[in-house]
Amino acid sequence: MTEILDVPSLQPILPELILAAGAMILLMLGVARGERATASISGLAVFLLVVAGVTLLTQPAGKISVFHGSFVLDDYARFLKILAFTGSAVAILMSVEFLGATGRQKFEYPVLILLSTTGMCVLISAADLIALYLGMELMSLALYVIAAIDRDNVRSTEAGLKYFVLGALSSGMLLYGCSLIYGFTGTVSFAGIAKATGQGGLGLTFGLVFLFVGFCFKISTVPFHMWTPDVYEGAPTPVTAFFSASPKVAGMAVFVRASVAAFPGIASQWQQIVVFVAIASMALGSFAAIGQTNIKRLMAYSAIGNMGYALIGLAAGTPEGVQSVLVYMAIYVAMTLGSFAAIIAMRRPEGPVEKIADLAGLARTKPAMALFLAIMMFSLAGIPPLAGFFAKFYVFLAAIKAGLYALAVIGVVTSVVGAYYYLAIVKTMYFDEPTPAFVPMRPELRLVLGVSGLLVILIGVYPGPLADAAAAAAKSLF
Repeated sequence: MTEILDVPSLQPILPELILAAGAMILLMLGVARGERATASISGLAVFLLVVAGVTLLTQPAGKISVFHGSFVLDDYARFLKILAFTGSAVAILMSVEFLGATGRQKFEYPVLILLSTTGMCVLISAADLIALYLGMELMSLALYVIAAIDRDNVRSTEAGLKYFVLGALSSGMLLYGCSLIYGFTGTVSFAGIAKATGQGGLGLTFGLVFLFVGFCFKISTVPFHMWTPDVYEGAPTPVTAFFSASPKVAGMAVFVRASVAAFPGIASQWQQIVVFVAIASMALGSFAAIGQTNIKRLMAYSAIGNMGYALIGLAAGTPEGVQSVLVYMAIYVAMTLGSFAAIIAMRRPEGPVEKIADLAGLARTKPAMALFLAIMMFSLAGIPPLAGFFAKFYVFLAAIKAGLYALAVIGVVTSVVGAYYYLAIVKTMYFDEPTPAFVPMRPELRLVLGVSGLLVILIGVYPGPLADAAAAAAKSLF
């Protein structure tokens, strides 16, 4: 490992510095020019995310550690940061219409997304408990505000308040877990904790449980999923699209890194927790979504179920398992962003609609939109040869190789149950009587939906490059 300690060069954290400094500059620009600068600030925010991604890809290869080991840049971090940058940039792009509406020109929106993404980057590279908590809070505080960004909408402010109250509770539990772990190991670094956890101990297990509570809340898995349906439904749809992508990537990233890097000595204990959470999330995500009539609530339960499937790879606790998590998250981001591009486009002249019944007959009124949304639904259902099938195939295969046969079987069964409500949407679009047509789809939404659909098909047909990149990223953790 290349160790960089107390060196003037801050090259490894250059992407984070670009985002943080850029957010401050854009904030001052917005204050100076007022709400009329919203469109230009959004464009500059997307540009900064692209620059940060390019800067990340030009960093020296290998594993680099700075700030005395509290911040690590390795292949694992590079892979997930690129995913986070992509999700954030696309979320801003899909918000153009929302921010252009009368009374909603809020230049703070893209600035908050930049600050939240900075927190995600810190979280993904965190190699000690202090960096972990700082990254988590920087990411979360911006998310609480974004959820309530539409202040004149009661549903949006209610969503923001629910998210804030429950998020503060989960942060307190996570911090309590960190303090217990520090108290029983005498160190906050993941490497130091790993050395001290060989003998285990009840106090350390309690600390681990509280730490995992915080992680489970951030990725919205059972039993800490209660905020997800309400916040997904209440927040503006472009905000929900953002919540469903990048924050999930960052939360899963730190969940995997902390488990594998800090607690390898008590893997048998945390694997039991992860198995329970995975099974409960898959079951609830599959069965609770069946009766939903609001498509955003349905996507919330879909997200809960998908995080459960991703955790199957972590439960395996092997390099192949981590590889499957990375593959799953990459494909999940593509599927969910494409789906939300179509959901945002569900607009009639009188305003946006969110009921699944509003998609009736879409194949006759908007055939291209119906086709690509159907591709997303088939992929989320795990139907071959689309990318969603390979995402689930990789996590189930990792579980079988690790001897977790029951977990893999439960995953397959819940996947079959979950396929019902995805296919029901396709049935509504293609076989029900048409409802009034939606307004024309905006170019940026058409672009996101089209690119996501092509990626889902391409990865399904040729998954090799993604699997290889994920394998290289996973190896850097072991």
